Amino acid sequence: MFYWIMKRLFIGPLVNLLFRPWVKGLDNIPAEGGAILASNHLSVSDSIFMPVAVDRPVVFLAKSEYFTGAGLKGKLTALFFRLTNQLPMDRSGGSASANSLGAGEDILKSGQLLGIYPEGTRSPDGRLYRGKLGVAKLALATGVPVVPIAMIGTDKVQPIGKTVPNIRRVGMIVGEPLDFSRYAGMADDRFVQRSVTDEIMYALMRLSGQEYVDVYASTVKQQLAAQRQAARAQRHEAKEAKEAKDGKGQPAPKNRPDATDGSARQKRPDAQGEPAPGTRRDSTDESGAG
Repeated sequence: MFYWIMKRLFIGPLVNLLFRPWVKGLDNIPAEGGAILASNHLSVSDSIFMPVAVDRPVVFLAKSEYFTGAGLKGKLTALFFRLTNQLPMDRSGGSASANSLGAGEDILKSGQLLGIYPEGTRSPDGRLYRGKLGVAKLALATGVPVVPIAMIGTDKVQPIGKTVPNIRRVGMIVGEPLDFSRYAGMADDRFVQRSVTDEIMYALMRLSGQEYVDVYASTVKQQLAAQRQAARAQRHEAKEAKEAKDGKGQPAPKNRPDATDGSARQKRPDAQGEPAPGTRRDSTDESGAG
């Protein structure tokens, strides 16, 4: 109910008014039965634009971090993702990832649409990166078709790190469904899983026009993060070196004469021995003044 209210009354009308999304090939999405909607991933807003354009409800596998945030904000975020048909996807590998895929498998077997990003994370630079095997495992385990979808221009609307989106038009191209029934009985074959995944990524490359890079996007993100950290360390070291150099080049401060030094006092050459005008009295004199 919440999904339909948000889509029909709030988010959908607002998205259509501001971003005027154009869509090609929408009839390639099956009108009924389970299917995987496999999309490239340019922006966090992909998970908004796609469901708005598709008539049927779309359940997404979202990264588990969205469901485990601390504090009030974290709880509200988790609640929003659950109410908008999104399931936590553990990307750490092993049994945790297998359990997440099992939840997606149940969705498909129940005849629903499952949205998934084969790259596993957003593209760091707009290029299309190597797909992970999860999409192939789901397709082979359930026998449902895979519908490739290319999101166009969403990275310009909301680049990585930007909270407030730019108002500009976006697009979505839906390709013909891919049938992998020829691999029936070979769901556990790693070579078959890789072949299926690569075929899906090739279809996405053709639809989107993106440059393909045969490396995982997560690996590139780690490399970029390491480079930024190294650059920050170099800037910090350069700053410290400059400060140290500037400190050595400054002349040492001159010693000021001590106020108690008798040589610094000026005395009038009179018989009374009174201090000259403008000079301080000794503190012992002040303490005895009556």
